[in-house]
Amino acid sequence: MISNTSGFHEIEHTADWELKVWAPDLATLFEQAAHGMYALSGAQLEGGAHQIRNIKLTAGDSESLLVSFLSELLYINEQENLGFTRYNIEINGISLVATLDCAPFTQMNKEIKAITFHNLKILETEKGLEVNIVFDV
Repeated sequence: MISNTSGFHEIEHTADWELKVWAPDLATLFEQAAHGMYALSGAQLEGGAHQIRNIKLTAGDSESLLVSFLSELLYINEQENLGFTRYNIEINGISLVATLDCAPFTQMNKEIKAITFHNLKILETEKGLEVNIVFDV
């Protein structure tokens, strides 16, 4: 979802995929990063009944927390064939608690192997926060 206050779009990158994400606050930035990651991979999920997943993470800083969060989503994708549709994310400093709705994948066009720390820096702007994320594919 792209709006004036939050969203994402792909940035051309030589070998990997890069995504620019923006949002008014950190929790929404993480949510948009997850939506963008799924959009890049061409993920589609089953309709109908969904499952609920709870995630708790801590990290040394916001950037590490973002990488841990997206990496946890990838791990669940690979191990259980589940993707996420709705996010309720709370971030308190370097801790994250999330309740996520998930459903099985029906399609994924491209595989993301990992989220990198390459040039990863969450920046404050006049409109909120933004970050560029490079995905290893």
